[in-house]
Amino acid sequence: MTDRGLVTLARHEGIVPGPYRDSTGTWTFGIGHTAAAGPPDPALMPRGMPDDLDAGIREVFRIFRTDLARYEADVRRAVTVPLASHEFDALVSFHYNTGGIAKAALTRHLNAGDRVAAADAFLNWRKPASIIPRREAERDLFRHGRYPSGTIPVWSVDRTGRVDFSRPIRRLTENRALALLRPAKPEPSSNAPTGWVARLVAFFSTLIRRD
Repeated sequence: MTDRGLVTLARHEGIVPGPYRDSTGTWTFGIGHTAAAGPPDPALMPRGMPDDLDAGIREVFRIFRTDLARYEADVRRAVTVPLASHEFDALVSFHYNTGGIAKAALTRHLNAGDRVAAADAFLNWRKPASIIPRREAERDLFRHGRYPSGTIPVWSVDRTGRVDFSRPIRRLTENRALALLRPAKPEPSSNAPTGWVARLVAFFSTLIRRD
């Protein structure tokens, strides 16, 4: 997915840094992670909010990165025609939420070359009713490359798995979310020469070899 696609998906899902029950009663964690995506199983995770919220949010994004690889691979496997980047982003968002990319009518229409019918078929998956705005946003992203904008909400959850959606406890900017999505780069060795020093060392090394 593109950076904009990743942020859009995270915004659709929201962030809950503790196990919760989604609208179907399924135990979920973080950015829409369920046991169907692989470990960890949210039903077996410690309940309630983490003691260290920043560490909890980092764990959310670590699991999100792992989950994404699977869902992206599913979309690439199911779709047999070339995709624009915004189309791929929309399809991964759809599949991440529904798990239905392999059997969806939109995939059949798309592979048959009918992008208009494929876009319309996003709205075949419209239950519960609260998901319709997301389906419309995914359809518009697929059809027009229209990415929504805004911060990503972080919601609190109690030990029973009930999320308090009345007010987010934090809002992440797009840049902060992308920083959390990218694995940290290893620090360069303090003994390794850098910049002009490295060039000077290389120059004298060449002279020594010539001698």
